[in-house]
Amino acid sequence: MKAYIFPGQGSQQKGMGETLFDEFKHLTEKANQMLNYDIKKLCIEDPQNLLNQTNYTQPALYIVNSFTWLKKKAAAEKPNYFAGHSLGEYNALFAAHAFDFETGLKLVQERARLMALVKGGGMAAVIGLSEAKIAKILQENDFSEISMANYNSYDQIVISGIKNQIEKAEALFKKAGAKLYRILPVSGAFHSEQMIQAKKKFAEFIEKFRFNPLQTPVISNVTAKEYENKNIKKLLCQQIISPVKWSHTVEYLITKGEMQFEEIGVGKVLTNLVKRIKNALASK
Repeated sequence: MKAYIFPGQGSQQKGMGETLFDEFKHLTEKANQMLNYDIKKLCIEDPQNLLNQTNYTQPALYIVNSFTWLKKKAAAEKPNYFAGHSLGEYNALFAAHAFDFETGLKLVQERARLMALVKGGGMAAVIGLSEAKIAKILQENDFSEISMANYNSYDQIVISGIKNQIEKAEALFKKAGAKLYRILPVSGAFHSEQMIQAKKKFAEFIEKFRFNPLQTPVISNVTAKEYENKNIKKLLCQQIISPVKWSHTVEYLITKGEMQFEEIGVGKVLTNLVKRIKNALASK
């Protein structure tokens, strides 16, 4: 069995896309018109150092992931499932024919704009502590405005919340034995209740679109189960404030049979996470 997986924010890198923009010239021109800037120049040269800003990161990754898939799919083995990490879920839905390239870009552009408006938040990657241990530290130290945002693997979890609490928590997590506590270069507390206004505004925006029935099952970040056609909009809105259940998603797919995972897009972040999850499951 085969699952194609698409990476999200954090996988971006200067130079991404390389020859793809020329291969998909028509779509590149459409993207430029919609975004009102040169997407090829942003991804390959990044002359103004904008690529790591949410407003630009999310559309750029969506476009490069989409072009990578369009190039791949002609010769690709038909997958049994698609999945994506956060922003990558839009690529999974695009690949499963929920919407066309332009619709996906419109959704991602507005999602990025709304998420970028929410300031004062922060995120940190915690490596080497279990979910239960992290939850205990947060509870015992009254970090009520920090929550778990990404379950990336069993020993790599991203937390999200008010910026000064994220900074204050560092010493406590290191004392508790975290191998790494890395504050991420983001301005918002993504995948947390701090994004509630962004979710409400996005829910209004998404209502104007019609989605097609999925032609291949897609796993939702929110539920770590397959999307139902009737709740695509609801789950995409919920995803903005809900944790990304990536380890749960991989585990769910593994239960479906002998599953091969192939990452489509920028980098190998998800490939490495899948390897860690599989190793952890094998050692249980």
